[in-house]
Amino acid sequence: MVVIRLARGGAKKRPFFNIVATDSRNRRDGRFIERIGFYNPVAAGAEEPVRIAQDRLTYWQGIGAQLSPTVARLVNQAGKKAA
Repeated sequence: MVVIRLARGGAKKRPFFNIVATDSRNRRDGRFIERIGFYNPVAAGAEEPVRIAQDRLTYWQGIGAQLSPTVARLVNQAGKKAA
């Protein structure tokens, strides 16, 4: 099953997450199919905390990909901010 979830990157104490579409059997930071966006929880000032390619997200959901709970929360927050 394809799942859309976070893959951690960044340095120690400076997390940075990529929002990726991947097979659910792959490791968290392992191989992925496509990078859909990013989440920067320590964004400050004019930095962008979340960016999601909405067209790619709807494509993956259209073919049956499931969102992780955290990504679902981020999508809802980004949707409210855009509106």
